[in-house]
Amino acid sequence: MKLLLDQGLPRSSALMLRASGFDAVHTGECGLSIAIDRDILSVARNQQRHILTLDSDFHTIVALENWTRPSVIRIRIEGLKGKKMARLICQVIESCEQDLKEGALVSVEEGRIRVRRLPITKEQ
Repeated sequence: MKLLLDQGLPRSSALMLRASGFDAVHTGECGLSIAIDRDILSVARNQQRHILTLDSDFHTIVALENWTRPSVIRIRIEGLKGKKMARLICQVIESCEQDLKEGALVSVEEGRIRVRRLPITKEQ
């Protein structure tokens, strides 16, 4: 699975995810450390990567634009260090893998994962 970790996530998490077999890159590793959200979304779409972020803007853009890709995982737990973040990401991907492959917005809170399939419709 191909992942793009946004600036707010620990860079070390990308290293740990690669060690676990993921094709993971951090925005700081690929020249996107100061990129705007739309540019990050564009790279993720072009490279068929799922975005991991602390930022709610990605969910908003994808929903309002009625996109089906990329999938976005928003971590709503502050202060996680590299190892704990990487472990959490692995758990979320394991739990939501099929949804992510088909296009989804995922929100992760303490003890809760919420999945909304893309595109977002008024019925949802």
